[in-house]
Amino acid sequence: MPVTVLLVDDEPLVRAGLRAVLEAQPDIEVAGEAADGAAVIPLVRKLRPDVVAMDVRMPLLDGIEATRALLRTVPDPPKILVVTTFENDEYVYEALRAGADGFLLKRARPAEIVHAVRLIAEGESLLFPASVRQLAAEYGEGSGNRAARAGLERARLTEREGEVLRLMARGLSNAEIAARLVVGTETVKSHVSAVLAKLGARDRTQAVITAYESGFVAPG
Repeated sequence: MPVTVLLVDDEPLVRAGLRAVLEAQPDIEVAGEAADGAAVIPLVRKLRPDVVAMDVRMPLLDGIEATRALLRTVPDPPKILVVTTFENDEYVYEALRAGADGFLLKRARPAEIVHAVRLIAEGESLLFPASVRQLAAEYGEGSGNRAARAGLERARLTEREGEVLRLMARGLSNAEIAARLVVGTETVKSHVSAVLAKLGARDRTQAVITAYESGFVAPG
């Protein structure tokens, strides 16, 4: 089955460009388009896309609030890929904190766009880990974030789970973590699932942000 994508951007040219790039791939299908975040929830309910590629800044409802609303109101929500003009942008970090699974620059090359959609859909690796680390260093509250630190303490991660979280923060995929720890991939998947459950994280992106903001992993 192809990965289905909903495009949400107030610029028609951006949507047209993304559609052209994605629909050139045999395993990706554009399910629909919207010009503002306010249209996301009804379209997601109707189309049930695997991924929503959404502009972070839009006139009526921006990508941050649309992400929050989508995750709050839609059961089994799709993956959310924030599309932005600027990489080092507090809006992007807030979208990730709100529950977005990753971000993509509008100036990205076609191959990078396709890779981002596939990676987000698979959910087994962190998209652009170095950029997430840079955003956390600039906009996260580090070890001063009491809520993140308290959440990590309550999680009571085992030593192995903590090791897996550190490797997740470095952007390693499940297969790469398995090779590093000399264990099976299914074992790593179990550890990742346990980390997400204990942290109350939607996915590995939110788990990694918690790791940075709590001071468990240094973003610098």
